[in-house]
Amino acid sequence: MIDLKLLSLEDVSPFYEWINDEMSIKYSLSLFQSLNTRDQIDNWFLSVVNDSKNFNRGIFLNDSNKLIGYTGICNISKANRSGEYFIFIGDREEWGKGIGTQVTKLILAIGFGKLELNRIMLTVSEPNYTAIKAYENAGFKLEGRMRKACFRDNQFHDKLLMSILEDEWRDRTKLTIK
Repeated sequence: MIDLKLLSLEDVSPFYEWINDEMSIKYSLSLFQSLNTRDQIDNWFLSVVNDSKNFNRGIFLNDSNKLIGYTGICNISKANRSGEYFIFIGDREEWGKGIGTQVTKLILAIGFGKLELNRIMLTVSEPNYTAIKAYENAGFKLEGRMRKACFRDNQFHDKLLMSILEDEWRDRTKLTIK
């Protein structure tokens, strides 16, 4: 269904639309709330493309090679063997098709395999129920709550801190393989 590939500068165009779509960015990276111009988006995207400290990939549809979002692991600590998972599917036509679940599984396999991490965490806005359910289904466990850490729709809401450990992931993948 999807391929995860390196992003190139030519891939920026869809982000102009996505970052200016309030629904697409509602629960996404807070920085997206302040990117208003093409120049601002270009500068941010250039930093993503040139980022060698984090694991960033574009989410492309297999059949058409269409870019629909980006994902990866940021804040990687080699000393602690940990990182923070993120996913952004900007193309709303692709929402609700199981792509997020597939991407999450692929990124966990890369994080625990290739990157040799022991812990992958994420934060998710509490009103984003579908994402929370998907993360729980992938094996992420609730670790804590950051009270009123996010401001959207003229109100504050909590962000949840979730994580999955390498041994938990290995146990889960053994169960699904059988």
